[in-house]
Amino acid sequence: MNCFMLVDCNNFYVSCERVFNPALEGKPTIVLSNNDGCVVARSNEVKELGILRGTPLFKCEDIVKKHQINVFSSNYTLYADMSGRVMNILEQFTPQLEIYSIDEAFLSIAGLEGEALVHYGQNIKQTVERWTGIPVTVGIGTSKTLAKIAAKIAKGKSGVCSLVAHPQIDEILTNFAVADIWGIGSQYTARLKRYGILNAKQLRDAPDRWVKKQLTIMGLRTVRELRGIPCFPLEEVPPPKKGIISSRSFGQPVTELGELREAVASYAARAGEKLRAQGSIAGYLTVFVSTNPYQEHHSQYANAASLCLPMATANTRELISYATKLLESIYKSGYIYKKAGVVLNEIRPESNPQLSLFIPPEPWQQNRKLTQLMDGINARWGRDTIHYGAQGINQKWQLRRDYLSRRYTTRWDELPEVKI
Repeated sequence: MNCFMLVDCNNFYVSCERVFNPALEGKPTIVLSNNDGCVVARSNEVKELGILRGTPLFKCEDIVKKHQINVFSSNYTLYADMSGRVMNILEQFTPQLEIYSIDEAFLSIAGLEGEALVHYGQNIKQTVERWTGIPVTVGIGTSKTLAKIAAKIAKGKSGVCSLVAHPQIDEILTNFAVADIWGIGSQYTARLKRYGILNAKQLRDAPDRWVKKQLTIMGLRTVRELRGIPCFPLEEVPPPKKGIISSRSFGQPVTELGELREAVASYAARAGEKLRAQGSIAGYLTVFVSTNPYQEHHSQYANAASLCLPMATANTRELISYATKLLESIYKSGYIYKKAGVVLNEIRPESNPQLSLFIPPEPWQQNRKLTQLMDGINARWGRDTIHYGAQGINQKWQLRRDYLSRRYTTRWDELPEVKI
């Protein structure tokens, strides 16, 4: 029998911080979003205090001070590296693996049934926790949707739950809210509630024709998954993105064109990295800027400009050149800018470039070799070890990260210190 396992890292960002700072264990801890804006990760202790995910920091500052909650800025360098370590361990248990998100992965398991499945899940859980320090839960089902449900149930139990041939599956699905089903968003939840469908069992038992009419073919697939029929196969190779966006809010207000140029150049460089990582090139580029709409006492401005590139590319130098020219066409002085970004569209495989009649192939090939060399250096020594001067040096516009921890696993100068 084939079945699916979902391995889900518990409170992942918080767990990463605790691995290298054991004093945080058992203490309330939160991790903030970009620019230290909102709460994006909470320890169980914080959840018990009633702080919701997405709560702005300034709205819960009193609770943070009262309960001495530990606060951290998002350390994506650390989290991405720890995620890679977890995924590498999971690949040792099965070659059929889908990395679903930074803290979740689906595994396809064959040849195991009953208690053997549970023991295998426990082995995975114990190995990940022993080798990385990251606690995980494991959900097991005959479909990805049932594995998702099992993982949610596992969080409140021993950390491993199997719904394969479970004798109480009807009771379990009855107690599982329809709003919590993977793929059923708030709009469909509201519609289902109007028809009296409040739990997973009621949805599972709904007629196919009615489900397809109300929830489209994707909803019908979810219902069949609830019945244990796999309809969503593993995506072992993630599909290339059809559009790529690189954008951030600034850590402090930006008014000068020079600082905006640096930011847009950096976003263009990051977008190029994403393109090359999936083996693609882009033929259409958009740059946008905006002020802060929530500061109504300031003059407001937002604009965007786009360009169909002469030749599709993933070359950073070319993307920066085109992006900064577009920025200059929409920039207006006298405004306080809060955000800018670069968007790439018309994405196609790099193996199928359409060369321009007016651009000789030699410079294109030279630029490609230079980009590959820079990517290799940055992959080995860290992002932006080498970068274009247009991206700036001081980058005062960068994200505000007042509570940032060390990049323990990727920087020699930020290794943990042990006092003896």
